[in-house]
Amino acid sequence: MGEVFAGRRSASHAGRDVAFDAAGASPAAQRIVIVGGRHPENARPVPGAIPLRVDLTDPAQLDAALDGVDSVLMCAEPGNVEVARAALARGIDYVDVSATPSVLAGIEGLAGTDATAVLSVGIAPGVTNLLARHVSSRAPGEPVRIGVLLGSGEKHGAAAVGWTVDGLGQERGSWEAEFPAPYGRRVVHRFPFSDQHTLGLPDVRTGLALDSRAATLMLGIANRPWLARTLHRPMLRPLTERVFGGLHLGGDGFAVTVEAGGVRASFTGSRQSRATGIFAAHVIRHLPDLRPGVAHVEDLLDPVEFLTGLAAEGFGLDLGEVPGVRGGR
Repeated sequence: MGEVFAGRRSASHAGRDVAFDAAGASPAAQRIVIVGGRHPENARPVPGAIPLRVDLTDPAQLDAALDGVDSVLMCAEPGNVEVARAALARGIDYVDVSATPSVLAGIEGLAGTDATAVLSVGIAPGVTNLLARHVSSRAPGEPVRIGVLLGSGEKHGAAAVGWTVDGLGQERGSWEAEFPAPYGRRVVHRFPFSDQHTLGLPDVRTGLALDSRAATLMLGIANRPWLARTLHRPMLRPLTERVFGGLHLGGDGFAVTVEAGGVRASFTGSRQSRATGIFAAHVIRHLPDLRPGVAHVEDLLDPVEFLTGLAAEGFGLDLGEVPGVRGGR
């Protein structure tokens, strides 16, 4: 009998959705899911999962939490490297949904393991990595532009809001990206998603838009370095997070579009946090077949095969649209 330990912040909506779908990643008779956090009593219960109170920064508690576990799904960024090191040292597979380049770089440095660590799991990074690898293989050497459109009406946890606020002002530049209907052509503002830093391509950039044009305009203004520095000041930071956390002007749909040369591919759906959970569940199913070591998802899984399987869960996928020519789904 195998067990999955899902470490998450109790306030993270994405963390709950990831744990929920991990619980359904295989028949209950074969897999038990343990959801760990410092305050599991503050989170809504995850059907089919066992709650466990654990402080991941406490080595003794972490060591005890890993007893009997065959894979770890990490949904919170503090302490990721330590958790990954502890898991891999015991031969436990590790899956990470982090989007911060520095966090992933720390895990990349772990080597000499017989277990598998899969990084860049989710929508951005994750779907973006796979689509970028796909279009760049069809247009070698061409600049890759990734557009991520998120539903500003979807409620996100404190961790996700904090990550967004942290990212303000870190990257510069805006451009127009073509998203599938009903979104169309939108301005995206470059944002520090990890994919553009880990893909290993010579010219790749990731931009963010929100489904509400008004919210995207506000994001672009807040993303200006001089204003971002002001919003990050300790006295203003709580207010900034309240504003971004309460910004519900749109719906819960999301879209990813990636273009290189004349090749464009896209992935669409609703509830980005739920989609991240389904993505992670699919990765967990593939773990027994993946080679040992630490790698990003696009280096372990075939983009077309994996995304086609993911799309069967109710998402829209287009792997071959050329501007001006409709591609098949």
